[in-house]
Amino acid sequence: MPISTVLAAATAELTRAGVSSARVDAELLAAAVLGVPRGRLALSSGFDYIDKARFDEFVSRRAAREPVQYLTGSAPFRYLDLMVGPGVFVPRPETELLAEAGIRELRARGGGTLVDLCSGSGAVALAVAHEVPAARVLAVERSEASLDWLRANARRRAAAGDRPVEVVSGDVTDPDLLAELAATVDAVLCNPPYVPLGTPVPAEVAGHDPADAVFGGPDGLAVIRPVRERAAALLRPGGLLAVEHDESHADAVADLLATGGRFTEVTGHQDLTGRPRFVTALRAG
Repeated sequence: MPISTVLAAATAELTRAGVSSARVDAELLAAAVLGVPRGRLALSSGFDYIDKARFDEFVSRRAAREPVQYLTGSAPFRYLDLMVGPGVFVPRPETELLAEAGIRELRARGGGTLVDLCSGSGAVALAVAHEVPAARVLAVERSEASLDWLRANARRRAAAGDRPVEVVSGDVTDPDLLAELAATVDAVLCNPPYVPLGTPVPAEVAGHDPADAVFGGPDGLAVIRPVRERAAALLRPGGLLAVEHDESHADAVADLLATGGRFTEVTGHQDLTGRPRFVTALRAG
């Protein structure tokens, strides 16, 4: 069956279901089924009966708002493709800028130690390890389901030649987390759960992303507060903290970091759409 005909029908079905990226998602699903890069779909010979049945199943599941990354089993993040699926938060493109902040910091120092808190799939930690081979990177996650994905991604990247990331099963609210690294870490990055409870979220998020990786308590800051405490304890003087936040939290997170005298040079940053996305600060001292 011609690829153009199948893609047109799938795009129409996904559009009717309210999927905003209908054509792109149809192409991604077709590429996954046919085992070819999306950019080479036009050169494909098309679907046989088995491929078409599998593709139709994927389109139906996507129309029911299952994340396309769960269906393909892969999520791009900077220069990596990460394995994802049920039980783990799907990494978003906007978080690539958070990773970049840590990458720039460690490159400027010729290496160093970085801790990624609330690591999820390991996207931030693994991107840093891939792009700064001299760095020691630790990835902290508490969810057992997410840890399975994190460990699998870490093994895969190590097998590909990247410096191994140290996976730590731990909770950012634990005051003893990584106590042995106190005042020695060069950078702490964190993409925590930060959506305030009760906030409407897309169907893909509501139905599939783990709630404890999305919602951060009534005001959305329930995890960011203890992250501030752990970062203050872990970072050496001059070390970098970068925290992603809800677009409504730019002032609140900046105020949290500026209060108490433990951080200086508190700076807000926008994502590629111009929305407030993360805050950086340096450990005082």
